[in-house]
Amino acid sequence: MTELHPDLRENVRMLGELLGQSIQRYPGQDCYDLIEEIRAAAKADRRQESGSGQRLVSLLRKLGDDELLPVTRAFNQFLNLANLAEQYHGIRRKRGHQSDLMVESLEEVFDRLKSGGVPAEELHRRVADLRIEFVLTAHPTEVARRTLIMKYDEMSDCLSQLDHDDLMPAERDEIVTRLSRLIAEAWHTDEIRHERPTAVDEAKWGFAVIENSLWQALPDFLRSLDISLSDATGKGLPLQVSPIRIASWMGGDRDGNPNVTHEVTRTVFLLGRWMAADLFLRDIQSLRAELSMWQASDELKTVVGESREPYRQVLAELRERLVKTRDWAEAKVHGQPADAEGILFENEALTGPLELCYRSLIDCGLETIANGPLLDTIRRAHTFGLPLIRLDIRQEASRHAEAVAEMVDYLGLGDYTSWTEDERQAFLVKELQGRRPLVPRNWEPSDNVREVLATCEVVAAQTPEALGSYVISMASKPSDVLSVILLLREAGMKFPMRVAPLFETLDDLRGAPDAMAALYEVDWYREYCQGRQEVMIGYSDSSKDAGQLMAAWAQYQAQEKLTRVASQYGVHLTLFHGRGGTVGRGGGPANRAILSQPPGSVNGSFRITEQGEMIRFKFGLPRLAVQSLTLYSTAVIEATLAPPPEPEDSWRETMDWLTERSLKAYRDVVRENRDFVPYFRQVTPEQALGKLALGSRPARRKASGGVESLRAIPWIFAWTQMRLMLPSWLGSDVALEDAAGEKRLPELREMMRGWPFFRTYVDMLEMVLAKADLRIASYYEQTLVEEPALQTLGAGLRERLAGCITHVLELKEQQELLEQEPVFAHSMKVRNPYTDPLHYLQAELLRRDRESEGKGEVPEMVERALKVTMAGISAGMRNTG
Repeated sequence: MTELHPDLRENVRMLGELLGQSIQRYPGQDCYDLIEEIRAAAKADRRQESGSGQRLVSLLRKLGDDELLPVTRAFNQFLNLANLAEQYHGIRRKRGHQSDLMVESLEEVFDRLKSGGVPAEELHRRVADLRIEFVLTAHPTEVARRTLIMKYDEMSDCLSQLDHDDLMPAERDEIVTRLSRLIAEAWHTDEIRHERPTAVDEAKWGFAVIENSLWQALPDFLRSLDISLSDATGKGLPLQVSPIRIASWMGGDRDGNPNVTHEVTRTVFLLGRWMAADLFLRDIQSLRAELSMWQASDELKTVVGESREPYRQVLAELRERLVKTRDWAEAKVHGQPADAEGILFENEALTGPLELCYRSLIDCGLETIANGPLLDTIRRAHTFGLPLIRLDIRQEASRHAEAVAEMVDYLGLGDYTSWTEDERQAFLVKELQGRRPLVPRNWEPSDNVREVLATCEVVAAQTPEALGSYVISMASKPSDVLSVILLLREAGMKFPMRVAPLFETLDDLRGAPDAMAALYEVDWYREYCQGRQEVMIGYSDSSKDAGQLMAAWAQYQAQEKLTRVASQYGVHLTLFHGRGGTVGRGGGPANRAILSQPPGSVNGSFRITEQGEMIRFKFGLPRLAVQSLTLYSTAVIEATLAPPPEPEDSWRETMDWLTERSLKAYRDVVRENRDFVPYFRQVTPEQALGKLALGSRPARRKASGGVESLRAIPWIFAWTQMRLMLPSWLGSDVALEDAAGEKRLPELREMMRGWPFFRTYVDMLEMVLAKADLRIASYYEQTLVEEPALQTLGAGLRERLAGCITHVLELKEQQELLEQEPVFAHSMKVRNPYTDPLHYLQAELLRRDRESEGKGEVPEMVERALKVTMAGISAGMRNTG
């Protein structure tokens, strides 16, 4: 097995030693010795040395309540520091260093495409027209507190400074001292939130990612793209294009979250403008220092007259308006009166003066100056703009139907809820074609409907640059889309907002192509959407509904058919992928996922959710963000210009055969086995997850109910914590077993060689199986499950997991998992001695927690330690939900 890169191993060792020094100082040497003894026992247990497992369990069970917290915190902190070292290792620039995690460069991809026959003109056109949008979402999976994240960022900066070969001994000591102090600060900081963040808090966290990372990373990436494109085609990136866009659900996603109201959404819009004005002010201040030259074009002189410092004059006026804008937004956020005169609201008011200065510098032969920081600010102005971020609105289809139904009933036009789909469409189109207002005066709607209408009014008051898409969850028919457009128009919307139906469950995915064809048949709608449509594919709920293999195949087929239908109607389709961080929610390496999409479905545009802790892992540091942007962009460009071939008909038949078996096997357990829900509740920490103040959204769509009411994220989180990883493999085990029994493995291997979709699926299955752990899952069961019937179910599931591992190894003709991913395999191996004690501790703490709840009172140290184990295991697995 490949060892860790020496530089990475050295950083992990150094960070671990500095953490150990903090522990030795407090709580003391005895605690440090105990932690080291537990770690040694965990390592020995992994080596399967005689008696080591009993020794580890014995050590952990003997811990007193006062020892629980420091021990769990120590292992949690080490895992966070190991993640930090690994994250930094992926972007380090030490001389002679080649990271194990480097991504393919833009130049390499462009050269390969040209060698494959793509003309330079076509390459340039496609890159210039590129539209990749990252949608930051506040799904409750970011366990680490923002306070600690900021300390970790500073630690990364220290590691970067230590990579310089010319440091004097005193300089190196100073940096190590600073690193030691930061680790001590982190050790003495409570890592668990005790109050659930509000939706506005979540939005502020999203803005902080832009301020601390993407603000710098985005122009850096676009500069790299500009140079690579110019080298490959002879022409650079046009000034006004924005191939990368950043949107957000934070403060706009009200589906199942009663805490997101129209007031929250209005506040988030204003906060975005406040922060954008502040960030652009910093840019303008720097530019005023830079642009001191006197040469100017006639165009600029016409605006400023015979000024000695024409650029500074233009920027001074822009600065004054930005100050007014910032003060106006701040006052509005605090509910104070504010004068809107002279503020910057439309984006052209920002880009216009900047581009005027740019054109003047170019005209005067000062290209070097024009293409410096001024160009970076122009790129930011086109990407982020005055709203800073494009806010999506998400709401369930039934809420819009309810609003229309109340209006129709009040006006005496009938019972909208009983109308057929054709009748609903006819009514909605007639109203959309007409000019009369539909909302009656002096009408008192119900609270639910009043909130929907108030949200539409907030949305209608924004500029186009401030808005992403209006996403309709549980959408299934054209009237779901038309009703949203009508409600927005009634609220005063002056431009066509993108409306994206979200198809989530297995039935929704199967019905999506017909639903969209029916929508495109509406002449009025085709004119409204102006030849562009967005459709969102839900990964989480389809996997929870049908199992991972069936869901993946349904998603693939839906995308194929949706692409075909859009093409028939002359509509450019953008697929919006609602992926999560885990394989069970559509996660996995982004470039592989994009390159395995159906041919034609990535047509120069791609939209994807980035959620929770994955935002930090991909975009948390500027250089890391540049790397992520490069990875996504090269994959989208390649999938557009060199898509994979169509799968063979026989492969499709085999996928149907496999998924027929996987679906039945999955639902037989999750839906039909009456012992399954009690087993899930007992063997996982699902019931305790509510104690973690992770996000503003409730864990359940309904206060009561079984697995079907549970959100996909806590469903995945719970199984990950105890390492059974059930949602990602259940069903696939039976499908692969049947395939082996019927001598179909040669055909499956052929599919892996020739079909990126199937290859990616098998690779992701292998990765999640490598994270599963039969011994740990068994320990949770021994500790937490008492009923014989539930123990029998658990034993059967573990036997099936072991069988799934055997079948994947047989299919891939390997002796052990991850043979072709040695770096990832070793990373997991390094983490095991730190995650194992947290798992054993968590099971023990859950037992104590449940016993104490039965007596009416849970000791505070038990509850706090339990929360820390959840955070630590999340860090060790590198994802939660």
